[in-house]
Amino acid sequence: MTISVTPKAAVQIRKALEKRGGGIGLRVAVKTSGCSGYAYALEFADEASEADLCFASEGVTVLVDPTSLPIIDGTQLDWVREGLNEGFKFNNPNATANCGCGESFAV
Repeated sequence: MTISVTPKAAVQIRKALEKRGGGIGLRVAVKTSGCSGYAYALEFADEASEADLCFASEGVTVLVDPTSLPIIDGTQLDWVREGLNEGFKFNNPNATANCGCGESFAV
């Protein structure tokens, strides 16, 4: 089981960690939410919990809790610009549907 980031996403993670004054990486989780069932949750981590699974990708660390990992296993986190908006995009091979607003997904 794994999760990875693209080079563009890694650059953005490093920039955000530098801007906030430090941290060990990005914590990715899944929460029950939205019209499709699940939503991604991101936060910068200052330390890993005992339960966190840590993945190194493109020079950054991604932390995932064991409950979320089966839902996002194989996901690649990218940084994309679409029109005037830019942000992280999850390329999740387990997602079977996405809601129209793009905030949630189903597996």
